[in-house]
Amino acid sequence: MSVVSVLVETWSYLVANGDAFLELLREHLVLVFVSELLAIAVAIPLGVLAIRNDRVRTVVGGAGNVAQTVPTLAVIALVFPILGLGFLPSVVGLFVYALLPILTNTIAGLESVDESTVNAARGMGMSDWKILRNVRLPLALPVIFGGIRTSVVLNVGTAYLAYFIGGGGLGVWVVSGIKLFNTPRLLAGAIPGALLAVALDGALALLERRLGSSATSDQVAAAG
Repeated sequence: MSVVSVLVETWSYLVANGDAFLELLREHLVLVFVSELLAIAVAIPLGVLAIRNDRVRTVVGGAGNVAQTVPTLAVIALVFPILGLGFLPSVVGLFVYALLPILTNTIAGLESVDESTVNAARGMGMSDWKILRNVRLPLALPVIFGGIRTSVVLNVGTAYLAYFIGGGGLGVWVVSGIKLFNTPRLLAGAIPGALLAVALDGALALLERRLGSSATSDQVAAAG
């Protein structure tokens, strides 16, 4: 069977099962977005705390590295007995994997800010909070966003494993396609996921450029 014929059969499968595909895609997107929003809400404040407190940095960095070394299926196996099946344990598992890239880049981005810039802001009478808000975070934003982009792309792929604990998503078609030796079904779940990862990465890159330009303008205005 040629590649073209496989792709044609995959497209036919998608058309014939359009409603089911849209539902699986919706589930996949919800898993990724919810886990990413939680990871951002936790990782960025932790990164700020880490650069201000060496003890917090040691604890957070160690915990994050340990969590990242645990295989995804092992995380799912650990979460399942506590939270059961479905959406919540899937989000928790994805959250663990989404956390470290954002946390690492937040710390790296904040530490990369030139201390002479910080000292100049302090000399202008800015408080530590204003320096963080108007100087450190805007300058660290490209690095932080790099971590978010990496995290999102990784989570789009990791979300396929939510199938094993009833989380839904495109993994339903991929895993069942493998079990049934149904290549069109498998590819109908796999190809949209790859395209989704590329699309989200591109959208975040565009948002990063716009926010970076806006943050730079705000910083210049604040300095003036």
